Amino acid sequence: MGVGPRALFYRLRCLLKRREVDVWYDPAYRLPFTGVEFTGLDPRRADFAAWWLRSSKAIAPSWWRSPRRASYAELARVHDATLLESMSRPDTLAAVFGVDPSDVPVDEVMRTVRLATGATIQAAGEALRRGKPQLNLLGGFHHAGPSSAGGNCPVNDIAVAIASVRADGFDGRVAVLDLDAHPPDGIAACLATDPNHWIGSISGSDWGELPGVDEVVLAEGTGNDLYLEALHGLLGRMPPVGLAFVIAGGDVLRGDRMGKLDLTLSGTRKRNVAVAAHLEGVPSVWLPGGGYSKNAWKALAGVGLALSTGSLDPIPEDYDPIGHRFARIAAQLDKSNLSDSGELTDDDLAEALGMRPNRQRLLLGFYTEAGIEFALQRFGILDQLRRLGYDHFRVEFGQQHPGERIRVYGESDGKELVLMELVLERKRVSGHPVLYVHWLSLRHPRAQFSLLRPRLPGQEVPGLGLARETGELLALMALRLQLTGVVYRPAHFHTAFAGRHHFSFVDAARHGRFEALVRDLGKMPLLDATRAIDEGRVHLDGKPYAWEPDEMVLWLREYPEERGEVALERDHAHFSVTV
Repeated sequence: MGVGPRALFYRLRCLLKRREVDVWYDPAYRLPFTGVEFTGLDPRRADFAAWWLRSSKAIAPSWWRSPRRASYAELARVHDATLLESMSRPDTLAAVFGVDPSDVPVDEVMRTVRLATGATIQAAGEALRRGKPQLNLLGGFHHAGPSSAGGNCPVNDIAVAIASVRADGFDGRVAVLDLDAHPPDGIAACLATDPNHWIGSISGSDWGELPGVDEVVLAEGTGNDLYLEALHGLLGRMPPVGLAFVIAGGDVLRGDRMGKLDLTLSGTRKRNVAVAAHLEGVPSVWLPGGGYSKNAWKALAGVGLALSTGSLDPIPEDYDPIGHRFARIAAQLDKSNLSDSGELTDDDLAEALGMRPNRQRLLLGFYTEAGIEFALQRFGILDQLRRLGYDHFRVEFGQQHPGERIRVYGESDGKELVLMELVLERKRVSGHPVLYVHWLSLRHPRAQFSLLRPRLPGQEVPGLGLARETGELLALMALRLQLTGVVYRPAHFHTAFAGRHHFSFVDAARHGRFEALVRDLGKMPLLDATRAIDEGRVHLDGKPYAWEPDEMVLWLREYPEERGEVALERDHAHFSVTV
């Protein structure tokens, strides 16, 4: 099914002139959690969407808005005191977000939640005042009720925003169009006493009847056409309204861990364009809702594209938000901030003549300790570590055969702790000069292992949730040193699995076996698959299989010729698991 004639005219108008949209965002929208990899929630979703909307120029610089934090008095218009008081406890927030309590820095989590809620309040007021659409890149917490929270929804930002505009005198009908994959139970409870509202919902879960909700429940695997058909029916039943909130859920996507509606990115974009066309002229606030797949950020960025340009063009498959952003920052860094100046100084002469002890050596012959610390600050790593409860950072170099060691220390509760440790070396692999990573440890000693955050093989303490950023920094280091790649030797299946989208085994046959292993163990949770291999319960062609910790490489400058051995070995190898 297409977008329909109304949406087509909307797209044509957007093509002639971009539609002005306010976009609400703050870097603190990134949830300060490190142990959410098992839920599929990416704390960086708002960041990724914002970076794309900026780089694509879909949203003009003057359209970006910075939110304020919602006050507890504003939250209390909807939520009772007992619930709000409980938000000061790690165990409450841990239950809401499905993480271990030790992974919850309460003040920073509530800062994120209150910023998102404040933005929804401000967006509602701006929508009514100016009439232009508003997009908040975090929010749509539709499961929170007056005295309850859950499902990644600590408070109900939409209900709080509605209470705010009501307090300011708005008495028109409010609509909530909930297009998240799950029902609006909290919204229905919060608005039960509001005299003039309409709630419409399309979800993939039947949680029983929700009074006052025009609800459509679709079957698992519905797909684009049936979903869009249901949407057109729901929009046709929507009454005239004075203010609309749209939860443009990303959990409707194919492959989402929590939603099973099986829409494509193209289908979600058509959904958003259809709704935007239907609401043209109506003050509206758009929110992301849920999203638990690697493409959830693209669904959210697609909301901005639908509102401003009406475009159905896909976001390029090869666009990497972290890689693109870090490359831009790296291009702005002056060599003098990272390395020694290279000029001959009095210290150099004194050292050469033996009049002074050797000065601190340069990491890989280039980086100073101060340069590494400066880079970590510029790329946002230290800011994230501060949100996790660390400060007073220190970088230290050392020698460790083979290679050179770098440690990043941080203080917490008066103790200095190792947060990051790497052992690096310039080396040649397959005839190419590469940055060889002998050791990499990202450590979050404030957190604890639990059923919600199980220990992975090889871990001493929980990780920092910064593996992707660290990998990108290593790639940039290699490029700056004019090396052709980054190499590491994964000691376990899960460490190879984490790098599979960018790294490949140097040996073609070995990579073919790895792809077969990913294929054949694909239905198992990652932790279970890793443990099964380490415990000897995985068989290759009927024989016990021992993990092969061979070299994996990310090629940056030169790429070896394609080798057919990968496909041959992948098709030939077959893995099985015993209980």
